[in-house]
Formats: sequence, C-alpha cells, structure tokens
Amino acid sequence: MSSTTTEPTSRERLRVILVLGALIALGPLTIDMYLPALPAIADDLNTPSSAVQLTLAGTLVGLALGQLVIGPLSDIVGRRLPLIVGTGVHILASVACIVAPNIAVLGGLRVVQGLGAAAAAVVAMAIVRDLFTGRAAATVLSRLMLVMGVAPVLAPSLGGAVLLVGSWRLVFAALAILGVGLMTLAIVSLRESLPPERRRASGVMPVLRTYRSLLRDAQFVVLVLVAALAMSSLFAYVAGSSFVLQEEFGLDEQQFAIVFAAGAISLIGASQLNVLLLGRFAPVQIVLSALSFGVVAGGVMVALAVTGTGGMAGFVVPLWFVLGAVGFVMPNAPALALSRHGEAAGGAAALLGAAQFGLGAIVAPVVGALGNDAVAVSTTMVVTSAAALIALGVITARSSARQPAEGLAPTH
Repeated sequence: MSSTTTEPTSRERLRVILVLGALIALGPLTIDMYLPALPAIADDLNTPSSAVQLTLAGTLVGLALGQLVIGPLSDIVGRRLPLIVGTGVHILASVACIVAPNIAVLGGLRVVQGLGAAAAAVVAMAIVRDLFTGRAAATVLSRLMLVMGVAPVLAPSLGGAVLLVGSWRLVFAALAILGVGLMTLAIVSLRESLPPERRRASGVMPVLRTYRSLLRDAQFVVLVLVAALAMSSLFAYVAGSSFVLQEEFGLDEQQFAIVFAAGAISLIGASQLNVLLLGRFAPVQIVLSALSFGVVAGGVMVALAVTGTGGMAGFVVPLWFVLGAVGFVMPNAPALALSRHGEAAGGAAALLGAAQFGLGAIVAPVVGALGNDAVAVSTTMVVTSAAALIALGVITARSSARQPAEGLAPTH
C-alpha cells in the first residue's frame, strides 16, 4: 500500500481484510482466552473468585483507556507506530503475566495488556477509514465485525486446549506468541495508510474540543449509554460464566468452552439476522424490540435461578435468548450514535469504545460481589438490559410521537 488514499484493488482488499481481521481479534482473544482458567487461577494464587474477576475488569479498563488515547494519537503520528508499539506492549505484558506472583500483579499486568490490545483494535478501524469509502468501507467493516463475533467463540476453546497440556500460565505464553505473530504480520504487510499531509496537528486541546462537542449532544450520549449497557450485559456473562458453569454446574474446562461457544453463536446469529431485518425496520425499532425481548428472557432466567428450577438448562436456555437480544443491539446502537457525528467519527468511535469497555469494567466485578452464581449473573444481565431499554425509551419518546426515529437522525 502506498501512502495515498487510492482504494486497494480486489486482491489488496482481501489481504488488508485478513491482516486487519487478525489484528482486531487480539482484543477478544485477550479478554476471553483465559476464561476457562479463572477457577484455576483463584486456586493457584489462593485468592477469592471476586478478586480474580478484577483481572478481567483490569483488561477492560486498559481497552477503554487505550481507545481514548491511541485513536487520537494515531491521527497525529500515523497508524504504524502506535500499532507496533502497542502490540509490543501487549507482548511484554503477556510474558510478565506468565510469572505473576500474586493476583495484584496479575491484575496490573492485565490493564497493560488491555492498553496494548486497544492499539490493534483502534488502529485497524482507522486504517479502514483511511483506505476505503462508501459501500467498500461498509463491506470491510462488516467482515471485521464478523471476526469480532467469531473470536470470542474460539477464544475459550483455545484456552481450554492450552489447559489440557499446561497450567493457566501457559495461556499467557500463548497470548505472547500470538502477539509476536501479529506484530510481525503488521510490520511485513501493513504500510502507512495516513500520509503526513492528512495528519492532524499535535496537541491535546483539539482532541478535548472534539470530545466536549460530542458530550454536549444528549442523544448521542444516551445512544452510547445504550450500546455500553448492552455490552455490559455481555461482560456480566463473560465475567461469571466460568464460575457458574464450572463450579456451580460441574462442567470441566473443555465442556465450559463448548457451552460458552453455543451462547456466542446465538449472539452472532442474531447480529447476522439483523442485516435482513434492516431491510424492513428502522434500527431504533430493532433495538427497542430486542431490548424488550431480552428483559423478558432475563426475567425468566432470574426466576429460574432464584428458585433453582431446571438446573443448568434453566440457566443456559434463557441465557441464549438474552445473548441473542444483545446481538441485535450491538450493531444498531453504535450505528445510531456514530451516524450523528460523521464529521467527528474518530472521536465518536473512541468515546463509544471507551464507554463500552469502561462500563464493562465496572459491571464485571459486580457479578463477583453478588456471589458469582447463576442468580448474580442473571440479575446483572437483566438490570443492564432494563436500564438500556429505559434510556432508549425515554429518548425515542421525546423525539417525536409520530416518528420515533426522527430525533435519532444524523446531525451532520
């Protein structure tokens, strides 16, 4: 690729999609690959499960902060340098996790891991904006979103396979090796996509002014909140699933990976069905319907968990419906938010990502504080879904009685 804005040829596009897809998978793999090992980490480091969950929250904090910092930085210095440095940070943090002596050190290193993984995610999205426009850009982004959906499905299975031959520390060795491979791929295959003449002037104030303008748009803020609450419902499941399925229902690490993958497939299937529904319904209609359905399914899940009815099936079957509802919300709520500020898409995307991972970092430890059981997971998921439904209901009610989506139209 040259440093021009000419769109790649078909062959180049395929190569770019493959490379960017590999890079964007680093975040989900970093979050989910060690999930089957959470109970083993608690035992080995002699720490409560709630403390182990803080290491997951730490990763999400790193990803949130990285979204805010690395995105604007790549607009100033170009894409390659933040990508390579960030991936290098991820590698070093992964190596350090292998020898972490206690849960406090592991938690701190997971924050650093998240920061490094954020570079791969945010720079990959920025490169798409540099190289593609219009329908081509939408096509590439849809492929990358599919990777974002598939990676969490595969990650626990990969982690479970690693645990067959070694301890939880070997999972972080695998992440380090993955980081080395991705850094090598980026150095060899990706040339700079943002030429110097298109870079922004350095300085903090332009970035802060963009963020201030975005935060003054109340509808944008609410839509970001809806997207973040939907993501938080997913992270509540991610945070507690290994303890619920392994310790409460007695699955081993490999069985857990299979059940986890089934839930993720429900989410992915809904997100793909969403493409068809968009031909008949407005995005806000889909989100409202999905959230309503998710709250009902979540209520059933809570009732079954509290009464102990149905065993594991009473937990996972309604859970799959809740995850399916999240699968409809996750593509549409961000699209509604970002469509309001096309002139500041980078800053809007950074705030969106920071809100999603930041709120997830808050919600994940709540599951541990509530007891790390089926009741804790189901209650947290239904509360976040209900909060998202209320927030979106308020904003649509205020927009227009005759045209609920009217007030959600782009502002620029």
